[in-house]
Amino acid sequence: MKKKTKINILIAIIIFLFIIFSIIYINRCKILKNGYNKNSQEIVESILNISSYEAIVEIKIEGNKNQNEYKIKQKYLGPENNFQEIIEPENISGIKISREANKLVLENSKLDLKTIIENYSYISENKLDLSSFIEDYKKDRKAKYVEDDEIIMETNYSLKKTLYINKNTGKPIKMIIEDNIKNNKVYILYNEVDIK
Repeated sequence: MKKKTKINILIAIIIFLFIIFSIIYINRCKILKNGYNKNSQEIVESILNISSYEAIVEIKIEGNKNQNEYKIKQKYLGPENNFQEIIEPENISGIKISREANKLVLENSKLDLKTIIENYSYISENKLDLSSFIEDYKKDRKAKYVEDDEIIMETNYSLKKTLYINKNTGKPIKMIIEDNIKNNKVYILYNEVDIK
């Protein structure tokens, strides 16, 4: 009788463990299938705390009398280290602008020209990249975000800037920059974005 009871207890423990492991496995599969859905606040915090990113962007600049379009590769490795290269239009493709600490480097690979400008911070400010939006958003006490089909972050610190973020991926979709004084608008479309 003791041997039969031990066997029954052992079988019950095995069945119990099997059920527990099955439940854990099924729940884990559901999580992997559905992915981890961040809420809006987590996505906004993630954008505001980007340490680096690479992107291919299409930029359309509308002025009073004309409109210009560019395709640019942007690389941001921190506030003191960023890089941009013009891909289109063809006549200015290959122009590179990089900033390292207090040094700005302008390069034209087609003409084999390179200019280094040191200790001139104003020229190295780039209002068209994501890091500029993040800086303005952090400084603006009235900055806000809303959730609609996308997450829409808005700041009016130096210029009115609106960033649209995909709720599923947490990556930027587009940014609109408005200069109400000069009536200019800039549309930035993020085609490829790799955020770290």
